[in-house]
Amino acid sequence: MRIVIITGGSRGIGASIAVQCAKRGMGVILTYNSNTQAAKKVVSAIEAGGGKAVALELDVGSSAAFPAFHDAVGQALATIWSAKSFDFLVNNAGYGLYNSIATVNEDDFDGLFRVHLKGPFFLTQALLPLMVDGGHIVNVTSATSRVATAGVAPYACFKGGLEVLTRYMAKEFGERRIRANSVAPGPIRTELGGGLTDEFEALLAGQTALGRVGEPDDVGCMVASLLSDNNRWINAQNIEISGGYII
Repeated sequence: MRIVIITGGSRGIGASIAVQCAKRGMGVILTYNSNTQAAKKVVSAIEAGGGKAVALELDVGSSAAFPAFHDAVGQALATIWSAKSFDFLVNNAGYGLYNSIATVNEDDFDGLFRVHLKGPFFLTQALLPLMVDGGHIVNVTSATSRVATAGVAPYACFKGGLEVLTRYMAKEFGERRIRANSVAPGPIRTELGGGLTDEFEALLAGQTALGRVGEPDDVGCMVASLLSDNNRWINAQNIEISGGYII
């Protein structure tokens, strides 16, 4: 059985990725920051479908916690799957803040940086010794790095940085045959940043070729598919999942 680690897997896109991966026969380790009940709900849904999953607490914005998380992953692998390594890492955890450049403060800026760029960088570094050769890393970026949207400059900048980091991961981990790709969701109906108002959702749908905003499963199914051997030759790419948002 192949095993995937998904950060921020308790809600929204991350929860969908976890469920869709489990449906395809993968063992799932998902992380949550504080919402234990939401994480348990995802684990229960996976187990109800005959899969195996475990939820581990992790603040991706706190790199000091990564060595302990490495050990917790190792213990979960041994206990649940009798394994010493995992196959896939999905760096998905994130949150949104909406402020203009003129009003963003340093604490807001630093918090977004720690979760969206520094966190994936050093978490990947910490988990590499446990990843199999021939594994796959998927970083969840954002269409906001392509389409400038007022109020999300720091978020978009760090997601753009994560897209660049993805290519460097593919380059440096190639000797171990570890692939690295990023996926960039467009507007998705989730709780990120407080969710979408009806008016804003209608605006975004009108800017999308397929006439609606995305659902978490639109991304979850894509990521689960990308991890499969059917896409084994895709590497160092950023794939937008947006239904044709502002084209």
